Amino acid sequence: MINDGTFEYLCHIRRKIHQWPEPAFQEAKTAETVSVALSRLSIWHKTGVGKTGVVARLETTPSGPTIAIRADMDALPVEEKTGLPFSSRVSGYMHACGHDGHIAMLIGAAMLLKESPPEGNVVFIFQPAEEGGGGARAMIEAGVLDGVDMIFGGHIDMHFPVGSIAIRQYMDTSYTDSLEIRIIGKGGHAARPHETVDAVVVGAQIVTLLQSIVSRSVDPLNPTVVSIGSFHAGTAYNAIADEAVLRGTIRCTDKRTRDIVIEKIKKTAASVSSLHGADVYVSIHEGYPPVMNHPEGYRIAKEAAKEVIGEDGVIILTQPSMGGEDFAYYLEHIPGCFVRFGAHNSLHKFVPTHSSNFDFDEEVIRVGAAFYAEVVKKAVEVLKHRNVRV
Repeated sequence: MINDGTFEYLCHIRRKIHQWPEPAFQEAKTAETVSVALSRLSIWHKTGVGKTGVVARLETTPSGPTIAIRADMDALPVEEKTGLPFSSRVSGYMHACGHDGHIAMLIGAAMLLKESPPEGNVVFIFQPAEEGGGGARAMIEAGVLDGVDMIFGGHIDMHFPVGSIAIRQYMDTSYTDSLEIRIIGKGGHAARPHETVDAVVVGAQIVTLLQSIVSRSVDPLNPTVVSIGSFHAGTAYNAIADEAVLRGTIRCTDKRTRDIVIEKIKKTAASVSSLHGADVYVSIHEGYPPVMNHPEGYRIAKEAAKEVIGEDGVIILTQPSMGGEDFAYYLEHIPGCFVRFGAHNSLHKFVPTHSSNFDFDEEVIRVGAAFYAEVVKKAVEVLKHRNVRV
């Protein structure tokens, strides 16, 4: 485990990054902070990977297995309201998803592995643009997985108490498609609605009916979410809007269900618009694929978690998260596992990620660093004794 002096240093790094959040593919200051920390450890690394990412390599046994561990670095376009003494100094942006903590964990793991290296090699991936930018793909295209046998990652999760690690076999997250529905009606005076085609009314009916897709067209055993997060229409209180734009997300855990939901969305929007005489244009934008934990990676991660926090602290998840993660792209190339680090306690109550009040118990950094160091060692041992790549 990380000692108290090292823990304070990692918290300092986390807080520095927290104060200077940077959006996707603009993480220059963040990458510089990571580079300075790695230089202090005399660990070889390269900046500017995948545009603003950092990759580091600790090579102790060139012929041995190579294990990668990953942290994401980007912040969100959210105005911080936590009141923390190290609150964001960048207007309109904050680390509202724990990526600042993820970076500190990986640096902590680098410290532990530098001090007690495995009989193999470690690649540390500090990735840009997880929040919708698909930075994992940019890192993969830059070659960070070349020669890597397995990969592990994780996310701070306020649903679980600090000192716990939650793991799920097979599918860990959902598909994360987005949708846009553009309605073209006929504007006019609010006092004479019969002369118009009200895009707001059409949009409102579509929003309501979309919910019946989940409740009446989808097997209830397949978790599914259709949420409209944005509804824009109109410019004046006494004028009927001639256009409305709805934007939202579709989360499914099953490909067949995903196909059904997308088709039903298109038919629902077309039917309602036809009823009112409006034109409708539906666009579906493919998001991240699901995170699919590999059986071997899952077993190794579970054993590492038990070693670090004890069997009672390991939570086996029975359902996937409806959130998304571009860690999925790594797992499409090589085996591995994605876990969740519990981060709430009596002082840090549950706050949803992406909230302007998001914060976590920094003890999770200590847990995450220890887990990453341990999972690397266990993965090396498994692959070394097998003497073949998975």
